[in-house]
Amino acid sequence: MAQIFHRSLNLYTKASILVALVLGGAAFAGLMAFERSPYITNQGITKPQPVPFSHQHHVAGLGIDCRYCHASVETSAYANIPPTKTCFNCHSQIWTNAAMLEPVRESYRSGKSLVWSKLNDLPDYVYFNHSIHINKGVGCNTCHGPVDKMPLMYQANTLQMEWCLECHRNPEKFLRPRNQVFNMEYKQPTEELPVTVDNVAYTEQEALGKALTAKYHLRNVTDITSCSTCHR
Repeated sequence: MAQIFHRSLNLYTKASILVALVLGGAAFAGLMAFERSPYITNQGITKPQPVPFSHQHHVAGLGIDCRYCHASVETSAYANIPPTKTCFNCHSQIWTNAAMLEPVRESYRSGKSLVWSKLNDLPDYVYFNHSIHINKGVGCNTCHGPVDKMPLMYQANTLQMEWCLECHRNPEKFLRPRNQVFNMEYKQPTEELPVTVDNVAYTEQEALGKALTAKYHLRNVTDITSCSTCHR
């Protein structure tokens, strides 16, 4: 029986399979890169707010502690947005006629809360508790980034599951003493800058992290990486 297809078609067939694999791989890589891009994660993106509140000015410039505004963060799952009267503790005395603070004054006069655009917004199916993380020695800027250097607040990290798991799988890399949780200038221990816990000076993070993991009674790694820990 005569050959229907020329032998050269074997080469074309192999080449087309190779091209398909390369294009498929490139498409998958592109999709993964897109999934991790700021367009999807909102990392590094600011949002319009009713007032251009500067954490840089209030935290670094004025030295205001996180808890002055986010008063319930140590005891609640949520880091509360401060009511307008908190703003007025200061702004009834200073910057009282500043045009950009008129929304604050109007909110105080009317009793209607300012509507802020949430930046670090997790999906509804993710459970996150601020108080747990703070009481286990996770610093504010570990998750929120250098807020003391942000004229306008933005989401510092991706908030994707792989980012959360990096800490849950290796908590000793990130933990700090509880009295340093709100310290925006905290540095992990070094030979030149040791960190002292219970009268023991630590000069490297791994040893400090292991000590704090035991001190704060963190659950074993299987538990804190269990699906039900965050998805309830």
